[in-house]
Amino acid sequence: MKKKIIRYFDDVVKEMKKVTWPTKDELKESTNVVIVACLLIAAFTYVVDMIVTKLFKGLF
Repeated sequence: MKKKIIRYFDDVVKEMKKVTWPTKDELKESTNVVIVACLLIAAFTYVVDMIVTKLFKGLF
């Protein structure tokens, strides 16, 4: 069991060395994309919520 755990962590270290980490500029760009996408989805959800609320208020 101990050998399996040690081998697992050795494999993790080997795989992490293969990872291509993003540059600072790539990370900033990706962060901006995520923030803009979140804002757009929030705005869309708000608009749909307001429309549905007005429809239900009109029905009851």
